Amino acid sequence: MKAEHFLITIDGPAGAGKTTVSKMLAGRLGYRYIDTGALYRGVAFEAVRRGISSEDDNAIREMCRQLSFRFELVEKQLRLFSGERDITDKIRTPEITMMASAISARPVVREFLLGMQREIGREKQVVFEGRDMGTVVFPEAEVKFFLDASPHTRAIRRFHEMKGSSTQTLEQVENDIIRRDTNDSTRAVAPLKAAEDAVRIDTTDLTLDAVIEKMMQTITGRKQGRI
Repeated sequence: MKAEHFLITIDGPAGAGKTTVSKMLAGRLGYRYIDTGALYRGVAFEAVRRGISSEDDNAIREMCRQLSFRFELVEKQLRLFSGERDITDKIRTPEITMMASAISARPVVREFLLGMQREIGREKQVVFEGRDMGTVVFPEAEVKFFLDASPHTRAIRRFHEMKGSSTQTLEQVENDIIRRDTNDSTRAVAPLKAAEDAVRIDTTDLTLDAVIEKMMQTITGRKQGRI
């Protein structure tokens, strides 16, 4: 199989560098980049906006029937739209982050987004970023990566990302990350974990360029049938 026909998944916990690395890798390969976490955040945002509890499956199911998400490139930035509303900047608050963690464990939400994700991936030539891309959504993906880093390192990264948009302290961000790690890795439905055939990369002490080079070596090896 040619590399240009690969479907690539990049999973891992918050702050491991998935978003930046996924965008860079997609750009290097000329692939599309899909932030699946944004889709879950989109559902969480709409639930909060409507006053729906993360445990009210009936209300969530009815809401999902009314939702229409799409990604658009706006001034070279990938933006998420819910209907005609650009919600990209509204889904990155601490409230939506924790709601997304809770709501992503609901089977009704996963079922709603599963078909959407698989439809996007049918033509391949795409990099999917998420938490269960290589284990649940695309177990047949040709190349799978799992990125991780120490909780403190991930907290520092997330803290700097949120500067100006949040009043949280570094300690609060780290506590949120640890709590979300626990929620995501112990949930009954699609827990956060590395696929058995995923290439694991610890990004704690690596530069972005070093991570990309490790990924490109794997992809080149798969293309040539060595790995």
